[in-house]
Amino acid sequence: MSNPAAYALFAWQAGWVFALRSMQLGSDPAGASVALAAMVAEKQKAFTDGAFAAGRAVMAGARPDVVAAAAMRPARRRVAANMRALHKG
Repeated sequence: MSNPAAYALFAWQAGWVFALRSMQLGSDPAGASVALAAMVAEKQKAFTDGAFAAGRAVMAGARPDVVAAAAMRPARRRVAANMRALHKG
């Protein structure tokens, strides 16, 4: 992910997912605690997967941009999946 536009797109998508999810939580306060717990778990998994991927890239002697891309890949996938799911319904 050496393209600066890819970082900008990721930041925009993450912000949009946050806004849409916040509206959903506000419309269903009774189910918010379950939804929030699931969101926290998905963030922890993406972070852990990214940390391990970055570690593997470092141990393989990859360039810093390749390491950064490996670290970001799980979070980018999760945010993109969330965008698709939120736009579908």
